[in-house]
Amino acid sequence: MTAPVLIYLLCIAASVICAGLLGRAYLRARTPLLLWTAVCFAFFALNNVLLAADLLVFTDIDLLGWRQATTGLGLAALLYGFIWQTR
Repeated sequence: MTAPVLIYLLCIAASVICAGLLGRAYLRARTPLLLWTAVCFAFFALNNVLLAADLLVFTDIDLLGWRQATTGLGLAALLYGFIWQTR
């Protein structure tokens, strides 16, 4: 296993673990900001999966648009949670 593959896998694992822990905390506390942060990290995990697939598996296909879309959706979810759900 090369260093880039290991780093991509660690980034995916970190994002999934963060999303899972935030989701579990939301189920216990029912705080809307926890939900939107968990959604954000879920999109970031998907972005990391797409990044690894783009650079390691589908080297002839450009997945940059999909990666940017998942990042934008994650940031939009977090921004929504910060602006409209913190009252």
